[in-house]
Amino acid sequence: MDIFKKFFPEEKLFFNEQMSKHTTFQIGGAADLLFMPAHPGDLHRAISICRGQKIPYFILGNGSNVLVSDDGFRGVIIKLYNFTNVQVEGKVVHAQSGVDMRELSRYAEENSLTGLEFAEGIPATVGGAVCMNAGAYGSEMKDVLIRVDVLRDGEIRRLLPSELEFGYRTSLVKKENLIVLSATFLLEHGEKDEIRLKMADLNKRRLDKQPLEFPSAGSVFKRPEGYFAGKLIQDSGLQGVSIGGAEVSTKHAGFIINKGNATAKDVLDLIKHVQKTVKDKFGVELEREIILL
Repeated sequence: MDIFKKFFPEEKLFFNEQMSKHTTFQIGGAADLLFMPAHPGDLHRAISICRGQKIPYFILGNGSNVLVSDDGFRGVIIKLYNFTNVQVEGKVVHAQSGVDMRELSRYAEENSLTGLEFAEGIPATVGGAVCMNAGAYGSEMKDVLIRVDVLRDGEIRRLLPSELEFGYRTSLVKKENLIVLSATFLLEHGEKDEIRLKMADLNKRRLDKQPLEFPSAGSVFKRPEGYFAGKLIQDSGLQGVSIGGAEVSTKHAGFIINKGNATAKDVLDLIKHVQKTVKDKFGVELEREIILL
């Protein structure tokens, strides 16, 4: 890891960094190195070093869909903390990959632009949201994107929605491990008061239905075809079931929450228990949505 000191200032390098500080689950042991690149050139160089030295690496946004092992990560976490520029030109919004989706939706509202209200409560960065084709309340990223700039094999490529192979919680970015640098959205002009009211309504619905008062990684499982994961878990009598500090939320069965000092092992054991119970009762396989490191 000392090779990073030759190319980057020490204030961008965090050795033996506890990943519990960088995930919404507030769980995770130490990464060998957490690096925060200042610009795409730094990002490209860091990846080149990792590949050349055969060092495992992972690109991190807001850490909202990730469960890091209690043993940490033997390699480099590259956190796109500094990629936060936003520009507005008429109805077009250009945002770097590190921009928080909640902040972006509020930025659109301030500019009287409608179309991103659904993202107000999504705790992800632009890069992560593009990768997963994040969505809520009937809208998804693919509905408002017009282009995405990615780092692919060391080169910056511009991809159109038709090339991104968007699906339910997936995209070409995820399938090919591409790195999102920025995304451009086409929105519509709207009345600021109406946009604000819609955002407030969606936010209230989230607060009413989701256990936002506890650390979590959001929905743990993908929606099985023809079913709802939360309903299957609820009907299996699993709400409130806990292992260690991890618990199936009593507010929303699709969430596993950290009630305090939960370990990654607690969460993984609970995930497996939920999967087995639902499979035994309904014959449905629940597939994880969250990423394991």
